[in-house]
Amino acid sequence: MSNKGFNKFKGDVKTENVKYLADPQLRNIVNVSIALARPLLVKGEPGTGKTMLAHAIAESLNKKLMIWNIKSTSEAIDGCYMYDTVQRLNDSRFGCDDRDVDNIHDYITLGPLGEAFVSDEQVVLLLDEIDKADIEFPNDLLQELDVMEFYIKETKEFVKAKTRPIVIITSNNEKELPDAFLRRCVFHWIEFPSKDFMADICKLHYPDLKQHLLNQCLQHFYALRAITKMRKMPSTSELLDWIGVLLKSGITMEELKKEIPFLGVLIKKEKDFEIALDKVKFPT
Repeated sequence: MSNKGFNKFKGDVKTENVKYLADPQLRNIVNVSIALARPLLVKGEPGTGKTMLAHAIAESLNKKLMIWNIKSTSEAIDGCYMYDTVQRLNDSRFGCDDRDVDNIHDYITLGPLGEAFVSDEQVVLLLDEIDKADIEFPNDLLQELDVMEFYIKETKEFVKAKTRPIVIITSNNEKELPDAFLRRCVFHWIEFPSKDFMADICKLHYPDLKQHLLNQCLQHFYALRAITKMRKMPSTSELLDWIGVLLKSGITMEELKKEIPFLGVLIKKEKDFEIALDKVKFPT
């Protein structure tokens, strides 16, 4: 499971499937994580590109991406494997042509972590929104992420990683993660982009966007984000959606100076909508 001579993440990806721009700090911490062969825990407000980072790394390094979407009901063992006892019971009662009831392996299905472990080539493994799960969930993964193996008790077998995957873990900071888990990770907080860096992100997605239109969009966007009473600030993903809507609608520069059209693309809560209409002023 050596990482000697690892490929470096360049920080900018522009392919048919993924468009992503990482600042130098994020690019460097990704490469530190890969070099140390430790999971990268990424936090930041929603819409700052935490999930898309894993997609960008996979595209940049030409590696397969495996995704484990964590839910409130998720258990650590689910990511390793699942044993379908109900199906085996049904097959023993009613018979089955596709499986051998006496062979437990026919009823074992590997989860995302298990699939990453048995892959012949290194993959990028995304554990998305780990803070959604129970507080004990991260601790239950310590052994698997540390030594890169897990035990299937039904078959009395160990599954050990052929090649250590590049592990990216995202959190929306909804709950604290255990110290023991944090010690095993490299950590990075994604800062919300400055106006200049946001302009670069927009140009990556809309290379033909006129500069004066981009400037006006950013002016409105950051004016909304400056309203401190809002419960949910508009994010990068919402800005990109909004610009796309503006371009498709054929909105004029003069119209954009007088109002914020399609405000519902940027604002997602009713109270925030009312606050935005009250606070944002336009020249008469």
